[in-house]
Amino acid sequence: MSSYMPTLKQLQYLVALKEQGHFGRAADACFVTQSTLSAGIRELESLIGVTLVERTRRVVRFTALGDRIVEKAHRVLREAEELAAIAQASGKPLSGELRMGVIPTIAPFLLPRLLPRLRAERPQLKLFLREEMSHAAIESLRHGHVDCVLLALPFPTGDTDCEILFADPLHIAFPHDDPRDPPHEITPDMIDSTRLLLLEDGHCLKEHALAACARPEIRTEAMITGTSLHTLVQMVENGLGLTLLPEMAIRGGILAGTHIAVRPIDSAHAHRDIALIWRRNSPREKEFRMMAGILRDAAAVQEVADTVVAAEAA
Repeated sequence: MSSYMPTLKQLQYLVALKEQGHFGRAADACFVTQSTLSAGIRELESLIGVTLVERTRRVVRFTALGDRIVEKAHRVLREAEELAAIAQASGKPLSGELRMGVIPTIAPFLLPRLLPRLRAERPQLKLFLREEMSHAAIESLRHGHVDCVLLALPFPTGDTDCEILFADPLHIAFPHDDPRDPPHEITPDMIDSTRLLLLEDGHCLKEHALAACARPEIRTEAMITGTSLHTLVQMVENGLGLTLLPEMAIRGGILAGTHIAVRPIDSAHAHRDIALIWRRNSPREKEFRMMAGILRDAAAVQEVADTVVAAEAA
């Protein structure tokens, strides 16, 4: 075996520079000085005898070969992490560090209600959370920045395995004094597309909402302005339109203190599936399935508690 092989540290520096596009930010991400990171990349270039990065005062530009090596470096680093994961998985499951990605339309509504039970059942687990929109979360999983992702399906996830935790129904939300307020369920043909407020591109919930409406013309007619569910709720509260909210957010209290009414949607597609996903053939698959079971059970217990509280309030 050649003694002139790139080190994992050099590959980490190169990947960080590609992701950050700036030597200073890449050094901060690697917790080293800028000179250390720059020297490490130069050593890598000297080692393999090619230029990977074109440096100017203002621009960091990767060569075509540099881009190819970055892609390979991602896989090498991910495989190296999985070597460590094999050893960890052979010990006590769900102990030590676990990095979980989670999307913004799940994190604030589900995690505060589920994490206490997880901490109680697995006190030796150190769970690090990374909140990102769906595409970014999948990229983080692919590149090994996270070990698993909590997100909503359907959504293209690539070469992954998953466990569905539960279905999360979608509801129409509108001002409580709306004269068009129907008494019970709303059918898709009743939705006024000119008043519909959706999340901006990048949120998978936007696609789920459009699927629930089952009307292709809404994609071009709807007002797509919201950056978060909380923003959409404030717009509805101020009479600017109506929106679709997942039941998870409603149970999580997003409508507390508002004058907003909600109705279920009579549509076969009016829900999203909350799932835990991980890289296919991961050595920690058993742990992820255990995690999925804990999250699923905790969500079921919380749903029962919410139902009891609602019944007593009525």
